[in-house]
Amino acid sequence: MANREKSSSRNLIRKAAALITASNRSVVTDAATAQFAGLKVETCPDAAALTRRVDLLMVFGGDGTMLRVAREVAGSSTPILGINVGGLGFLTDVQSRRLPVALQQIWNGKTVLETRPLIEADGKARGKPFSARALNDFVITRGAAPRLIELGVAVDGEVLTRYRCDGLIVCSPTGSTAYSLAAGGAVVSPSAEVFTLTPICPHTLSNRSVVVSLSSTVQVKVLSRKLETVLTADGQPPISLAAGDIINIRRSRDEIRLLHLAGSSFFETLRRKLNWSGSYV
Repeated sequence: MANREKSSSRNLIRKAAALITASNRSVVTDAATAQFAGLKVETCPDAAALTRRVDLLMVFGGDGTMLRVAREVAGSSTPILGINVGGLGFLTDVQSRRLPVALQQIWNGKTVLETRPLIEADGKARGKPFSARALNDFVITRGAAPRLIELGVAVDGEVLTRYRCDGLIVCSPTGSTAYSLAAGGAVVSPSAEVFTLTPICPHTLSNRSVVVSLSSTVQVKVLSRKLETVLTADGQPPISLAAGDIINIRRSRDEIRLLHLAGSSFFETLRRKLNWSGSYV
């Protein structure tokens, strides 16, 4: 599957298809990607149907493409391999220039499977029930007006605090290197079973990221009465909220499986992607 807004991925997809075919394996794709890259191969209507047909789902794009595909195939046991044709790319494991080497490692079984949990939110938004899933995070934030909003937060029914801030990020371990990191949150290993709650520009300097168990239910209540407040899941179109609305965020039953090349590691990726300097073993 491809991010069709990235024209640079077209030739890369064709190259991948040729290498896969040359190895006596079959190429299957979604109809939109086939049209985009000009592939004459078997197609499926969408990502969910594709995962039921293939042994490995290769995603060409950046982290945004991976997030979209992850939500569409959540709960599938088919592993996903990300090929980075985007920017930073924490979820896209393979650099595009290393595609032939990566495929050879896959053929030789030199890979590692990792399971990542999704998170889900539900509640009422302006009186209407809603539910949403995310791989990275849920963000409750102010609308267009540059004024602080107020949010009350509880964990497993126990009051945590009241934030006056531009917003609040509730992220999974996977999402710790996304918006939460930019807002000053901690870097969390993907294997850690935790939520990170990171306020955005809090008015009180003592407000810092809070880490709670991934088995907890995080409850956020909108307290602001005159300001627009919205909820987004992985940066998708916002859901408008009103004063008194309560959002419950918890771990989802659904997971995804990511395929990594043998020898890759989260910490090595951090050093490389974030250009960390200094001494390390």
